[in-house]
Amino acid sequence: MNQKKLKRTGMIISITAILLLIAFIISVATGFASMSPLRLVNTLLGQGTPKEELILFTFRLPRILVTILAGVGLAISGAILQSITRNPLADPGILGINAGAGLAVVFFVMIFGSSAGTYIYILPLFALCGGMITAIIIYLLSFKKGEGIDPGRMLLVGVGLSTAISGAILTLASKIAREDYDFFANWMAGRIWGDDWVFVLALLPWLLLLLPLVYRKSNVLNTMSLNENLSIGLGVRVEKERYILLLIAVALAASAVSVSGGIAFVGLMAPHIARSLVGPRHQLYLPVAAMLGAILLLIADTIGRVLLDPSGIPAGVIVSIIGAPYFMYLMAKK
Repeated sequence: MNQKKLKRTGMIISITAILLLIAFIISVATGFASMSPLRLVNTLLGQGTPKEELILFTFRLPRILVTILAGVGLAISGAILQSITRNPLADPGILGINAGAGLAVVFFVMIFGSSAGTYIYILPLFALCGGMITAIIIYLLSFKKGEGIDPGRMLLVGVGLSTAISGAILTLASKIAREDYDFFANWMAGRIWGDDWVFVLALLPWLLLLLPLVYRKSNVLNTMSLNENLSIGLGVRVEKERYILLLIAVALAASAVSVSGGIAFVGLMAPHIARSLVGPRHQLYLPVAAMLGAILLLIADTIGRVLLDPSGIPAGVIVSIIGAPYFMYLMAKK
């Protein structure tokens, strides 16, 4: 990489990090009780009033951190799926992985109920199982011996399976208790429901474990996103690596949606925008995609909290309003 391009990439990464910081500050300062930047800094330093500390540390900060972590997980999951399938339209929501995780969440709610604070560490495992089973079915139905995965077939299978699973979810959800149904309706709409520190602690270990592993496999992703025969020629064990990376992608998406709700399109938009900014080399574009995913979801949640106060609009709805036209644009382009 030449010096000019390296400098440009560094500038883009720095600007993206600054935008994430700005989005964080705006989100923290916005809500039913606004907080000026000066009061925000004072409160973070332990010099705020009891009311400001309650608002910041009990209500806003854990929700914002969950939103950022979920955005990062969904963005990296989408980036992995797009690379290993060479399908620019791959996204855990569009392909039905989120729906599979949602079906597992329904079973979780039916067993444990919606007051699942005690079981929050189990919920991502339920979501992971549901998402993984869905991903395996999509993979098997999309794979053709001698040809590998056909991107168009995978998209159609994913959309069809997602529709079928959504029907099953609605059928099962109608049989659970009213208070549990209200919880799940909010989850399906993509409302950030994990707004306590326990949810941050439930999601954070998944990202700390999986993100360094993804970054270590950047060179594998670089070759797999270009050509399968080239990957084999370079000594990459394609099938083994694809299974490992698929498991990582599903784990990231399932753990994210288990505490953030059924949110689609973040995993589609963030990698595309990142590639257009810094190119397809994963060592550079994965960090940018992660920050863009966090920015997109954080802005969507902030807008949703401000609009129609106090109930607000789920972040998943705001993201879909932006993401659906973008998805149709990519379909027409590709």
